[in-house]
Amino acid sequence: MRATMLYGKGDVRFEDVAEPTIQKPTDAVIRLAASCVCGSDLWPYRGLQPVDQPQAMGHEYCGVVEAVGDDVTSVKPGDFVVGSFVLSDNTCPHCNHGFQSSCQQREFMTGAQAPIARVPLADGTLVALPAQPDEDLIPSLLAVSDVYGTGYFAADAAGVKPGMTVAVVGDGAVGLMAVLSAKQMGADRIIAMSRHKSRQDLALEFGATDIVTERGEEGIAKILELTDGVGADAVMECVGTETSMKQAMYGARPGGSIGFVGVPHGVTFDGQELFFAQRKLLGGPAPVRRFLPDLIDQVLRREINPGKVFDLHIPLEDVAEGYRAMDERRAIKTLLRV
Repeated sequence: MRATMLYGKGDVRFEDVAEPTIQKPTDAVIRLAASCVCGSDLWPYRGLQPVDQPQAMGHEYCGVVEAVGDDVTSVKPGDFVVGSFVLSDNTCPHCNHGFQSSCQQREFMTGAQAPIARVPLADGTLVALPAQPDEDLIPSLLAVSDVYGTGYFAADAAGVKPGMTVAVVGDGAVGLMAVLSAKQMGADRIIAMSRHKSRQDLALEFGATDIVTERGEEGIAKILELTDGVGADAVMECVGTETSMKQAMYGARPGGSIGFVGVPHGVTFDGQELFFAQRKLLGGPAPVRRFLPDLIDQVLRREINPGKVFDLHIPLEDVAEGYRAMDERRAIKTLLRV
């Protein structure tokens, strides 16, 4: 079969690879219904993460089980499944505490920008739907496996509750999903920080009440202006840069919470700065598996449509264009039709 490989900065190839097979008794092999390009894929694509050897790309996925290992009992061939981008056994102490993304057997999904993918730790990672979903729900179910699940964790980690004023730093796909998640959790006021009209429009559709175009110190000042000098009750940081983390930290009120899910690059904090800021911080790779059953139900009940974040749909074989479009900000998020 053919699949997506990253060779280095700007070098994405769709080429022949061996078809995935069961390697361990805890594996499953699935035929993907769709795939996509993640914002985190752009870090190595832009040369900001080293690529020492060709990498099989893709970690967001949903589809139909084709085969399972001998130890797999929770899913079977023919099931439509959604899984997390972090692979977990869902039984270790960390999983039982709700942090499957720190599972003692943790692995990270790879190779999902392809028609077929191998999923290790299938019992702990995959959730089977009760029936085959309607075709129009596929983009939203795909979003659940990472981008919506990560945005949801940002809001959960920030402790978003009904009636709160919250802010979202970052207008990429995850930031937009954080807006949607904050709305689902009952936030009364949602400040979305964005400079791009298409992203602003989608943020407003997902529930944002205010748009802030400023960044850095000016962005912090604008949040304070909108909140009568107090700051937001909760902030979701969805970028991962020094500037975005500072904006999140000082856009929150003292005692407020920051849920940070942007993969950090060059982010540092001074100990005294953290000490006197008096903000609560929780983040990291999202434990999507904790949320999967509820998020899948939200999609199946058509309460939400996170699939709208895919504003470019192209065939899988054109994956290199999908990367270019996101890198050049011509697309928020690329869906790859398998």
